[in-house]
Amino acid sequence: MSNPPITVVGGGFAGVEAAWAAAARGLRVRLIEMRPQETTPAHETGWLAELVCSNSFKSKLPDSPAGQLKSEMSELGSLVLQVARTCEVPGGQALCVDRGRFGQRITEEIESHPNIEIERRTLEPGEIPTLASSGALILATGPLTTGPLSEWLATASGREHLYFYDAVSPTVEAASIDRSVVFAQSRYDKGGDDYLNCPFSEDDYRAFVRELVAAERVTPHAFEAGGKRDSSGGEAHGGLEEKIKYFAGCMPIEAIAEKGEMSLAFGNFKPVGLRDPRTGRRPFAVLQLRPENEQRTLYSLVACQTRLRWGEQRRVFRLVPGLESAEFVRYGVIHRNTYVEAPKVLTPDLRLKSDGRIRLAGQLTGVEGYIESAAMGILAGMAAAA
Repeated sequence: MSNPPITVVGGGFAGVEAAWAAAARGLRVRLIEMRPQETTPAHETGWLAELVCSNSFKSKLPDSPAGQLKSEMSELGSLVLQVARTCEVPGGQALCVDRGRFGQRITEEIESHPNIEIERRTLEPGEIPTLASSGALILATGPLTTGPLSEWLATASGREHLYFYDAVSPTVEAASIDRSVVFAQSRYDKGGDDYLNCPFSEDDYRAFVRELVAAERVTPHAFEAGGKRDSSGGEAHGGLEEKIKYFAGCMPIEAIAEKGEMSLAFGNFKPVGLRDPRTGRRPFAVLQLRPENEQRTLYSLVACQTRLRWGEQRRVFRLVPGLESAEFVRYGVIHRNTYVEAPKVLTPDLRLKSDGRIRLAGQLTGVEGYIESAAMGILAGMAAAA
């Protein structure tokens, strides 16, 4: 494909939606994605739109904000939602997908579209002027944008980019869960037996929290995650780490537990709407597990984002009733998310105020979440195609 009118950089949720929206309107699209040639601390495959955090796309209820957004995206031809509904796994009132099947299906759809050509390589900032001159350019490189491109964005926008740290929950094998302790139930029975529940007694809960708070953690290095090596405000080691700013919706559970011993019991582990069949009573606290795939051979620990070291994750989470012999297939990780201060650097149609030939999409614009990022990709693709 020579000189396509639209170039999209980044094959995450925003990038595939931007490419799809433009291609569906008859334009030729070049999609540049660096994986698998170059990867990130959070990715594991070369699939487009790989899920790096939860496998949940939030509520399906039409009167919820997430449900309303899904309705609007569907009307606009969202590829993400089309594929998600073919890869759906039980998730109560949330739209949840089989992690592997979803990424594979998205990749197949993009690769087979006659108007889209994929280039598997890393974009160098020096290419941007040429690409912007030859046609519309959309940067949808996501929260894990490479260091050189992050520096280019800071220069192009005339201000330092912003950031926060995000964490991911672990995943365990279903066969290693003690089903004599763990019981199946969705809260208030809304969704049948989609979730598994690990019931804590008060003593179990307090012991878990003590070990969780005391456990050894990974210290993210700024220069390893797109930040600056000399950033101030770090936790230790002469400024090699930068100040950790968490997104409240994905705060590591050990950080929540530090706020007070009962923080998890009234938050992530609240037991409302659940009843332990062994006792006929509501547990003191509950850690929920959600299916990761259609076969239900894998379960993720819901709302258990963490930056504990992997050995500590194995030790501490095996203190949870029913997970004493849990086998972990994926450990929780922490990664740095980069974004710009959109109201100051972008126009309403997502163009850089400093260079109207270039648009940003997805989490780079400051939104958070799979569906929200995908929606920004649709907007950018439609605007570029107009």
